[in-house]
Amino acid sequence: MTLKPLEIPSSRFRFIATLALVLSFMLSAQSVRADDLISRESAIVKAIRRVSPAVVNISTSKLVEGRANPFFSWEHNDLFDRFFKDFFEPHTRQYEQNSLGSGVIIDSSHKYVLTNHHVTVRASKITVTLSNQQEFEARVVGTDPESDLAILKIETSIEVPAIPMGRSDDLMIGETVIAIGNPFGLSHSVSTGVISALNRSVRTERHVYHNFIQIDAPINPGNSGGPLLNINGELIGINTAIYSGAEGIGFAIPIDRAKRIVDNLIHYGRVYTAWLGITVQDLNEKLISYFRLPVSNAALITEIVKGSPAETGGLKRGDVITELGKRKITSSRDYYDQLSQHTANESIEVVVYRDGKDHRTEITAASFPPERALVLAYDRLGFRVEELSRTLARKYGVPEGKALVISEIKKGSQAEQIGLRHGDIVRGINDVTITSEDEFKDAIIKYRLKERITVLIQRGWTVYSVPFKM
Repeated sequence: MTLKPLEIPSSRFRFIATLALVLSFMLSAQSVRADDLISRESAIVKAIRRVSPAVVNISTSKLVEGRANPFFSWEHNDLFDRFFKDFFEPHTRQYEQNSLGSGVIIDSSHKYVLTNHHVTVRASKITVTLSNQQEFEARVVGTDPESDLAILKIETSIEVPAIPMGRSDDLMIGETVIAIGNPFGLSHSVSTGVISALNRSVRTERHVYHNFIQIDAPINPGNSGGPLLNINGELIGINTAIYSGAEGIGFAIPIDRAKRIVDNLIHYGRVYTAWLGITVQDLNEKLISYFRLPVSNAALITEIVKGSPAETGGLKRGDVITELGKRKITSSRDYYDQLSQHTANESIEVVVYRDGKDHRTEITAASFPPERALVLAYDRLGFRVEELSRTLARKYGVPEGKALVISEIKKGSQAEQIGLRHGDIVRGINDVTITSEDEFKDAIIKYRLKERITVLIQRGWTVYSVPFKM
């Protein structure tokens, strides 16, 4: 028996052929599209995908008090605001002010979020929103206005992702960086750029910040507190919008600096600045000639406190400090500025020139001894204080209340030259209100490394803002 070939109608054949062609085209297109996606998935895309879940939106609410002050308009001076509250309380009104910022989760087990101090300052309520839009309340663990850093703790038991930590001591100018944040409330916005400069000092209305990273991507309001990443998606800095005059540039706090601050904030709720126990001065031609120094820009040690970290670490009076913490020291001011970047219990490398040679040593810094604060104030400012008692109030003819009164003026001091008197009342130092000796000590310790401070002095019913050199 002979089999006949199978006959397929031409219309059905054309349909099968067309279907096979379409399927082949679709599979080919999908393969091409997959290859295209893979080729477009750059290192930046991978870094953002890896890190985004750890970036949070921070919204804050705070009660702002407005009052009618018939004499001054101290809108940006909290110290004056608090002082005049006592006199003009009947004319106050309260309203709620909301603001937005960014933050980054740095510890998944404790739910710690790192952000900027100015994002959370005076907030009565803080809400953290994760990348999946879940919202949680958060509380402040610690904050430091000098470094513009703050630590929050998310109030939740769920698991949250933490960002991979990087380092900032090996950054390169021209290196690609990625900034993530919530500018103007637009969550998880990404900008890229390069590192333009390192170790930048930035002066604002109230502070001078040191050792910032400068990038060519602008950091807008809402970006503050967000992460600055390297190309591998590692945290190398915290973005900050503290310089409002910047166009086309931004600044970030190096993560190595932030780590030291974070440790203090988590354990103590505040920052204890490093103390070595030395006094330094600038070099002049006579000193350079006397010590036969090969350098003209450095800091000369003129005094060492007995039992201090400096004495324990082997430093001597007459040593010339040329480096501190791997930074060149060119003057006494430079020394104090660099020391302010370090914290208590931190090991700091110091290089001094002595007997024609460089000597390198590691010194473990301590916190400033509170019992030395009054001595420091007398030496540098030129006055002593006492808590205002009823007897002192009668003696100096001042109103009774919680305050500090000047009880002694040092001859030839700044205080004497300025014209301070016995019985003048110390109301504050910089942004710290002073009502007790302990608060006075804390303020002196806090601002001891500053170049200048402002002391609020009351005489009679008049309040004066008096500048002092520290």
